[in-house]
Amino acid sequence: MDIKVYKGDLTQEKADLLVVGHFSDAKSFEGSSAVLDKVMDGRLMKLIREDGFKAKLASTFLTHTNGEIPAKRILVVGLGKKENVDLEAVRQTAAVAVNVAKECGSKTIVSELHVHGELKASDCAQVMVEGALLADYTYTKYKKPTHKSPKFFAIVVSDGKILRSAEKGLALGELAARGTVFARDLVNTPAHDMHPETLVDVAKSIAKGKSSIRVRVFDREALKRMGAGGLLGVAQGSDRPPYLVHMTYKPKKPTRKSIALVGKAVTFDSGGLSLKPADFMMTMKCDMAGAAAVLGTFSVIAELAPTVEVHGIFGAVENMPSGSAIRPGDVLTAMNKKTMEVLNTDAEGRLTLADTLFYAAKLKPLFIVDLATLTGACVVALGEEITGVMSNDDKVAARVLDAAAAAGEKMWRLPLEKSYKKVIKSQIADLQNIGNKWGGALTAGLFLEEFVDKTPWAHLDIAGPAFAEREIDPYTHKGATGHGVRTLIQLLRSS
Repeated sequence: MDIKVYKGDLTQEKADLLVVGHFSDAKSFEGSSAVLDKVMDGRLMKLIREDGFKAKLASTFLTHTNGEIPAKRILVVGLGKKENVDLEAVRQTAAVAVNVAKECGSKTIVSELHVHGELKASDCAQVMVEGALLADYTYTKYKKPTHKSPKFFAIVVSDGKILRSAEKGLALGELAARGTVFARDLVNTPAHDMHPETLVDVAKSIAKGKSSIRVRVFDREALKRMGAGGLLGVAQGSDRPPYLVHMTYKPKKPTRKSIALVGKAVTFDSGGLSLKPADFMMTMKCDMAGAAAVLGTFSVIAELAPTVEVHGIFGAVENMPSGSAIRPGDVLTAMNKKTMEVLNTDAEGRLTLADTLFYAAKLKPLFIVDLATLTGACVVALGEEITGVMSNDDKVAARVLDAAAAAGEKMWRLPLEKSYKKVIKSQIADLQNIGNKWGGALTAGLFLEEFVDKTPWAHLDIAGPAFAEREIDPYTHKGATGHGVRTLIQLLRSS
C-alpha cells in the first residue's frame, strides 16, 4: 500500500473511501470535517445522528456520498472524548480505516490528518502511517489473503505550514511499521522453516550491501571455546546446531558509548524433556520473538541512522527432547563460569540469555536491553498485552518506559526483589534455573541479572504481547505482533 501526505481539500478528493474523525462529546464536526459537512449541507451530521452514532473510540459510520462530492463513500471514525484523544487513538483511527476499506473493497483511501489539542503534526502523521500499514499486514506465505489490500492511502492536510512536519512523520512511521512487519514475518514462520541457521541467514541478509552493519557468527565449535554452556546445553537435544550472532551498526561519527540489544532466539520450544502440554506448544514458534524484534530494528537501522553504535546479539537454538537432551538435574557452566543447575528444561531461555547477556556485557555498552518471551508468570501478572520491565538501573528503566509510551507499546516495571534471590540458589551449583511457584517472572529476572556484570540493563519479558491469540486492537490481529520493535526504534532515536 502506497502512502502519501499532501496539501489538499477533502471536498475535492477522488477516492473510494474518504475518512474523517468525530468526537463523542462534540455537537458538530470540527476542522476539515466541518468544511466537508458544510459542502454536503449538513447531511453527514444529520445521518450520524439518525443512526445513533456515538463516536466511541474506533467505532465507525459508513455512508455513500451519492455524488455530492468526488469521493464514493465517507467513513466517520469515532475518536472518543476530545479530552482523551492521544496518539494511540489517532493510530487506531487510521487502522480502522484500512480494515473497513479491505472489507468493502475500497482501493483508495483519503483521510484528514487527525491533529488535535497539543498533538504534533509529525507525530500524528507517524502514528497514522503505523496504524494503516500494521492493520494492512497479512502473513501470506502459506495462504492467500481473504481481502485485497488498498493500493493507496493519502493523508491530506489543509494547512501547508504543517506539510513538511507531516512528511517527516510519514517517513518515521514507514520505518517503524516496516521493522515491525519484518519481525512479524519471522515470528509467524513455522518452525519447520525457521531454524537457528535461518536466523543467521536473516542477519547476514540485513547486513548485505550496508557498510554500516557488520555480522559475526559463532558456531558450535566457537561456542565450545567460549565456554557458552547455556547455549550448548539447550541445543543438545536438537539436530540443529546453535549459533551466537553479533550484529554491529556503526554510524560515521558515533556520539557516545554503544547500546546493546539482546534477543531470546529459541526457534522452537518443546520444553525439552520437561515437555510442554500439547496446547501450550502450539504457538512456541514464537519463542524467538525477542531476536525477531532485534532483527526487525536492524532491518531499518541504516535508514534510521542513530548516532550511537548499536550491537544486536542473539543466541539461536532449538529446544527439543531426545536421547542427547539435557536432563532435569544436569549442571551447565555459563560463559562467565557460573554454574547453573537445570531443574526444568522448559526454563531454557534464561540459560541461553546467560551466555548472550554476558557476551553483551563484555562489550562494555552504555546499557543493555534484552527482549525475551521468558515466562508465563509475567502473562499471569500483567496479561496478554503488557510487557514486564525489570532493571538494575532506574535511569535505564525510565528510558525504556518513556520510549515504550511514545511508541504506543504497553510496558510496566516489575521489581527485582533482592530477597527472592535465595530461591534461585542451588544446593549443588551457583544457581538453579527455576525458583518456587511464586513470582516466576521476578526470579527469572534475578537469574538474568547474574550475567550482566553490573552493566546498566533492562529486561523486557514480552511473553504476553509477542504473539496475539486474539485480535488486540485494530492494527494487531491474531498472530505475531512485532512487539518491541517500535520501542527499540524510539529508544535509539532518543539516545
